[in-house]
Amino acid sequence: MEEERQPARRPGGRSARVREAVHHAVTELVDEFGYGNFSVGDVAARAGVADSSIYRRWGGLDALLADVARTAQSPIPDTGSLEGDLRAYAANVARDITGSAGPAVLRLAIALAASGPDGARLRDEFLDERYGQLQAMLDRSRQRGERPPEVMEVIDHVLAPVYFRVVFGEERIDPAYTEGLVERLLR
Repeated sequence: MEEERQPARRPGGRSARVREAVHHAVTELVDEFGYGNFSVGDVAARAGVADSSIYRRWGGLDALLADVARTAQSPIPDTGSLEGDLRAYAANVARDITGSAGPAVLRLAIALAASGPDGARLRDEFLDERYGQLQAMLDRSRQRGERPPEVMEVIDHVLAPVYFRVVFGEERIDPAYTEGLVERLLR
């Protein structure tokens, strides 16, 4: 019996390379020029792709910017314990938003939220996705018999202080700081 041959799938491929190049171009442009001060053409030129590729995939600049902000979120870890998950998550968020693209993506998310009804809708989608991910982490913890905090407690006690420091210029956030935030939350 001869096995049917399935075409080999490439991880990534051209589509993934284009997406990565376009996302990188957006974060560079936001960092250099700020929100609203560049066009799809500028992104395309920086990424080395045709404008039509961006319009075909994202439809326009706002949808592209929302995609960049949404995908820049730190992954939700699964270490086997609530404390381990929260420590890893806080460290990942701190690393991501203090990295080379982090402040630009944060500024982008803030600007999108203030850009009118479409921006508010995109912000709400971004937040709903993040809340859902955090809730899944906390639900996993509850299923293991732990007593997790509520999502808003994680936001208030772990995320808000980290974001506050980045927004107001303290971009160096060391692991001891994020571990202390988690420790105080769990007390």
